[in-house]
Amino acid sequence: MDKHLKEHIAYLLCVNIHGIQSVSGGDISEAYLLETETERFFCKINRGENGYELFKAEKLGLQAIAQSKTISVPNILLCEPLEKGGFLVMDYIEAKRPSETDFELLGHQLAALHHHTTQNEFGFSTDNYIGNLEQSNSNHLEWADFYVQERLVPQLQLAKATGRLNDDEVPSENQLLTNCKNLFPHTKPSLLHGDLWSGNYLISTNGTPYLIDPAVYYGHHEVDLAMTRLFGGFGSSFYGAYQEIFPLIGNEKERTDIYQLYYLLVHLNMFGSSYKASVMEIMQRYF
Repeated sequence: MDKHLKEHIAYLLCVNIHGIQSVSGGDISEAYLLETETERFFCKINRGENGYELFKAEKLGLQAIAQSKTISVPNILLCEPLEKGGFLVMDYIEAKRPSETDFELLGHQLAALHHHTTQNEFGFSTDNYIGNLEQSNSNHLEWADFYVQERLVPQLQLAKATGRLNDDEVPSENQLLTNCKNLFPHTKPSLLHGDLWSGNYLISTNGTPYLIDPAVYYGHHEVDLAMTRLFGGFGSSFYGAYQEIFPLIGNEKERTDIYQLYYLLVHLNMFGSSYKASVMEIMQRYF
């Protein structure tokens, strides 16, 4: 972090920053711990052309989760543009290694979030981002319509445009829609985190679960569960606690595969061909 930006943040927060250290904070932004004599803050900087837009979307997503009053998120203190990009400052959450009890609480609170709904349609009030890729959230009355048209089709089109998938490897929109309608249950829109891998939750030292880096929208609650299973990192008590509130209804394996397809397509588009085999295996099995 350069001296000018440090001084600018200190001025906006009305504090004296005496310590700065680089910390892990994701794949697409610089991340820092800022320390004063009495407080600590977490700062992310993204100097990409859409950096400020990314952070505005992140702020809006965290606010939507906070407004549900179901699970904690860090308090946002600053979300400001730079000459190129932007920066975000929030409370620093000191994290610990989760226990099974912590996972149980996380499962209960995530289920409470998924019970929260303020709209009858699938989507969100604005578009946002998944990683650094645009994520369309136009509203739809039917879940399968939303998932195919706002999730799968845009990522498949991007993969074709960049040569990561060939035309003959991509199912038609009609194929996608028909099979998704056959497999998806009638469901109400749930407020989703939208990108719930193990790097996007924290358990604070006092045992409070926090969600970070959301890609929120209203969708089928099983989408968040599918993402938790894609790369692991959630204890068994998490799933047991969640299922106390959302019992299994059957065909979860098939829906998990199809929901994971979206995230695998995102990874294919962000990180390259190492994810193609996983994408193709799911598409060939279901479409």
